[in-house]
Amino acid sequence: MSTTLETAARADDAWRWWEGRRLRYNIGLAVAGVVAWGLFVAEGLLLTHWFSLSVSATLATGLLWLVAMGIANLLFFLGPVSERVLKPKDRDAYRRRIFGLGFWSSMAVPFLFPAAALIAILSTLGY
Repeated sequence: MSTTLETAARADDAWRWWEGRRLRYNIGLAVAGVVAWGLFVAEGLLLTHWFSLSVSATLATGLLWLVAMGIANLLFFLGPVSERVLKPKDRDAYRRRIFGLGFWSSMAVPFLFPAAALIAILSTLGY
């Protein structure tokens, strides 16, 4: 028999578990963003003759990345919300699996920009 207090305790436990991983998530996002930016710059410098990096473009890209990190942190809430809705039997395994899936998916997103840029650069070079 489940009481309201037990349900509230489980929700609080889920919230603490997910919030305990938010710093790791944000550090991963920051590192992925810096590495992806570095790849983009390296592509431009190594593969094109017209590449230039202006301060305004760098600031605009940085601002867009901060907005993207904010959106990623809003999506982070899907973890505890999904746990509350789905009520998995093995909460620990569910948490690890969903956190890993969300973490690595989020880390891959910044690399879409340099990948698209590389495809565009190579197509203009005739590859």
